[in-house]
Amino acid sequence: MISSSAPSRVTESERPALSEADFAALSRIVHQESGINLTASKKGLVVSRLGKRLRALGLSDFGAYCRYLRGDGGAEERGRMISALTTNVTRFFREDHHFTALRETVLPPLLEGAAHGRRVRLWSAGCSTGEEPYSLAITLLELMPEATRHDIRILATDIDPQVITTAKAGVYPPEATAALTNDQRRRHFCEGGADAPAGSLQVAAGPRSLVSFGIVNLVGPWPFRGPFDVILCRNVVIYFDSATQQQLWQRYAEVLTPGGHLFIGHSERLARSVGPLFVNEGITHYRKSGESAAV
Repeated sequence: MISSSAPSRVTESERPALSEADFAALSRIVHQESGINLTASKKGLVVSRLGKRLRALGLSDFGAYCRYLRGDGGAEERGRMISALTTNVTRFFREDHHFTALRETVLPPLLEGAAHGRRVRLWSAGCSTGEEPYSLAITLLELMPEATRHDIRILATDIDPQVITTAKAGVYPPEATAALTNDQRRRHFCEGGADAPAGSLQVAAGPRSLVSFGIVNLVGPWPFRGPFDVILCRNVVIYFDSATQQQLWQRYAEVLTPGGHLFIGHSERLARSVGPLFVNEGITHYRKSGESAAV
């Protein structure tokens, strides 16, 4: 709680200074909370994005903000801080070579198994505003129109509650769906509704029924054990240091089925130490091997 002696509210035009000590303290809090590694190059981004949080709280300096984050009421604000610092850039069928691999080689045998009663699970880890898991759902339905009648589910998670709320609603402005084909928009979307911006589209009931959304911190405990046949974790680990990345790759291997598939971002690479756990299948596409890596 902010005491009665807290600094007066700053104006919108003012930008608080961020000392090296306060930046180091914030970096530690962010890393402990989310695994995100704030390097010195991110200092300007921190000032820009968290300056808004200081104004909302009536704080004029980052030292007071650090004390607030560590206080009894800081848990909720730590969540808002992570939301402010993370960049949610996504789109439907982003990195289309991954969806080509899914359509042509990864999903067909899984769906054949599903037709005979097999359980199929996919995880969109760091799903942002939902375009990725809904792209997976559309792909499944294009390959198997009756997918909703089988034991096929997509888990979609993110650390940011705000983007999960957007993803659950499944309503997107016209520019967000521009890359979709007319047939995809016709078959898998409906009008956004009276409360949505003009021209918006909402994901239809079919693909929505395949996706379950949840808030998950990837570096914290996971409220599930898998196993997953496919995991997409794309353009997420770039925010983590190498040790955290290595731990995450190891954990993904543990919840993947034998021969399960992992897709990562275009600028990301698996740590060499976990190399024995995976076989490269294409550009940033890996399959879990049967070997075990030294931890």
